[in-house]
Amino acid sequence: MSIFKKVAKVAALAKSPQGRRAIAQAKRYAQDPKNKEKIDRVVNKVKGRGRSH
Repeated sequence: MSIFKKVAKVAALAKSPQGRRAIAQAKRYAQDPKNKEKIDRVVNKVKGRGRSH
C-alpha cells in the first residue's frame, strides 16, 4: 500500500465519529501532567536517536 493511500485512510478515520472519539481521548490523555512528561520523554528519545551517530 502506498504512503498516500495510508494517509488517505488516516484522514478518513479522523473524520469519522470513531476517529473523533479517539482524537478526543488522546487529547485528554495528553493534558494529564504525568502523561505529558511520558510523551515528552519518548519524543526526546526518538528525536535524539538520529543525532547519536
